[in-house]
Amino acid sequence: MREQEQIIKDYVNEHLQEAIALLETLGKIPAPSHHEEKRAEFCRKWFLEQGASEVWIDEAKNAICAIDCDKYDDIVVFMAHTDIVFDDQEKLPMRREGNKLYAPGIGDDTANLVNLMMAAKYFLSHKIPMKKGVLFVANSCEEGLGNLDGCKEIFNNFGDRITEFYSFDGYMSQCTSIPVGSYRYRISVQGDGGHSYLDYGKENAICTMASLIQALYEVEAPTEEKTTYNVGHIEGGTTVNSIPQEAVMLYEYRSSSQKCLSIMEENFNQVIADFKNAGKRVTAQILGIRPGKGEMNEELLKSWTEENISIIKKYYNGPIDEQPYSTDANIPLSRGVLANTIGTIVGGDAHKREEWIDLNSVPTGMSIALALMFQYIKED
Repeated sequence: MREQEQIIKDYVNEHLQEAIALLETLGKIPAPSHHEEKRAEFCRKWFLEQGASEVWIDEAKNAICAIDCDKYDDIVVFMAHTDIVFDDQEKLPMRREGNKLYAPGIGDDTANLVNLMMAAKYFLSHKIPMKKGVLFVANSCEEGLGNLDGCKEIFNNFGDRITEFYSFDGYMSQCTSIPVGSYRYRISVQGDGGHSYLDYGKENAICTMASLIQALYEVEAPTEEKTTYNVGHIEGGTTVNSIPQEAVMLYEYRSSSQKCLSIMEENFNQVIADFKNAGKRVTAQILGIRPGKGEMNEELLKSWTEENISIIKKYYNGPIDEQPYSTDANIPLSRGVLANTIGTIVGGDAHKREEWIDLNSVPTGMSIALALMFQYIKED
C-alpha cells in the first residue's frame, strides 16, 4: 500500500506542470452542450498521443478511450464531462491570478476532466494490465438540457457490461451516491385573443395558464423521498389592451426516487388531461428527463461508496459531502449500477463566467483519481 501511495505521489509531482498546461489549453476550447466536437476531437488526439490504441468519438460526441474491454465482459467507467453551461463558440476567456485560474466552466467540469485524463495517462503510458475492462470517457451533454445524453449513449452501448461507474464532477469533498432526478416541460396554452374591450369574455390564455399553475401547485407530492416542483418561467400576451392568444411556462419536478418521479408524472399527466377534457387548448412538451435512483442493492452501494470515501480521505482531510446531486451518475444509479460522482478540485462560482479553481488542489485531485483507478489493476 505504501508503495502504491509513493508511486502516485511521484507521478503527480512529475506531471503537475503538464496537468496545469493541459488545463490552460483545454479550458479555452468552447464546448456548449450538444456542440462539444472541438473538445471531443482534442481529447481523442490527446489519448492517442499518450499511447492509447482504442480511441473513438461516438454519435453523442463522447471521446472514449478503452483499455482491455475486448478481454473482459465487465467494464468500469471513469467519466468527466466536456460541456459547459455557456454558449460561446469562440475561444473562452481565461486569466490567472497567483494560484487561481479563472474561466467559464474551468471547475465544472474542465479541471475534473484534466484530472481524469492525467490519471488515465499513467495507465496508458505504463501499459498497466487491468482486472476488468476500463472506459475513460470525456462525455458530452451533462449540463442543463443536455439531459445526460452523453452518459445515456455510453449505457446504450455498454450498459449490460458496466459494473461500476465514476463521474469526476463538482468540487472536492463531494462523493454522492444519491441522484436528483428531474422531468422538465414546456407547457403552452392557446386562447381566443382579441381586443380587451370589444372582445371581452373571450378565452384569455394567461388566465387559463394561471388556473393551470394553481392546479399543478395543488398536487400533493409524494413524501417517500424529498420531491419538489416548480414553475420557473412564464411568458405570454402582447399589450395591456389585447386578450392574450398564447401563454407559455417552464415546469419541472424533482426527486431522488424514480418511484416518486413516476408518481409525479402520473399526477402531471392527469392535470393536463383534465384541462384538455374541459376544452382548454393545452400542449405539454417534455424538454428533458434525468432519472432518479432505481432498484438496487442499497447495502452494496453503501459499502462500495464507503470504500471510495476511505480512498478520498487519504488525500483530502476535510468533511465529505454526500448530499444528493443531479449528475451523470443518475443514469447508472437509475439502472441499479454502483456509481459515485466525486469532486477532484477546489474552486467556486460554478455556472458563472468568473468560475475559478485553486491550482494548489490539482495534485490532490490527480491523486484521488489515480487511487480510485488503482483499485482495478490486475494483481500478479
